[in-house]
Amino acid sequence: MSHTPHELAEEFPDKLDVMSQLKQTDAHFARLADEYHEVNRVVHRAETNVEPMEELAEVELRKKRAALKDEIWAILSKR
Repeated sequence: MSHTPHELAEEFPDKLDVMSQLKQTDAHFARLADEYHEVNRVVHRAETNVEPMEELAEVELRKKRAALKDEIWAILSKR
């Protein structure tokens, strides 16, 4: 299991400008990015035992993070 934070800037480094622009102009994208950031923070804190949680809850959050990342990528890949 990786304890890397998985920030969007690290996941999509070639899309930094597009993400910045979309966060300012697209409310749906901004909400997705914010939600991804929040879920990612919780997952990272669980993985590093800063705020441990039950394994099933952590797995579900990782799935949610992956779904959000897929939705974000779907938007970014069209740009």
